[in-house]
Amino acid sequence: MVSESRPVRSRSKVPMVLGALALLALGVVVAFVARGPVERPDGGVGLLPVGALAPDLAGHDPQGKDARLSAQLGHTAVVYFYPRDETPGCTHEACAFRDAFDRYRDRGITIFGVSRDSEASHGEFRAKHSLPFPLVADESGSIQRSYGVSGMLGMASRVTFLVGPDGKVARVWPDVDPGVHATEVLAAAEALGATASAH
Repeated sequence: MVSESRPVRSRSKVPMVLGALALLALGVVVAFVARGPVERPDGGVGLLPVGALAPDLAGHDPQGKDARLSAQLGHTAVVYFYPRDETPGCTHEACAFRDAFDRYRDRGITIFGVSRDSEASHGEFRAKHSLPFPLVADESGSIQRSYGVSGMLGMASRVTFLVGPDGKVARVWPDVDPGVHATEVLAAAEALGATASAH
């Protein structure tokens, strides 16, 4: 009697794949929930509102010197949060601010770029793209939280604050188009300056 050998059927991988997809979907949901309203150190929730005093921050300019937001009292400043050095959108945004920098400087406006990257990463990013303004290394995320900026996977969302000469938030952009944002912010800063000088 000849015995027939039956081919061993491999176990279906469908349940395994479906399980992996379910875990991935759960991770995405958790990540987006984590982007919900941020509780600020001042007890407020969400983005720092117009009229609130902008928390101080410090970074380094291209010469390695300290640059503090609090030192800009009497002048307008821009504080823009971005996810990560060298990513396409962040590079585009930084270079747009760089290209408009002379116009900002001529109006006495300082720009601060803030992300969770390290000081070393910022140094390389600044040097590679000839960025003429200070970058702030917020590795702990404390500055991000103080401004109520949400984040995901250890990166801040793309949000910009215009800080008036009085040190208070004058305008907030929670949804930024990196391509036109530098020009948009400059126009708002000029309008703010014109309003301040009229009083």
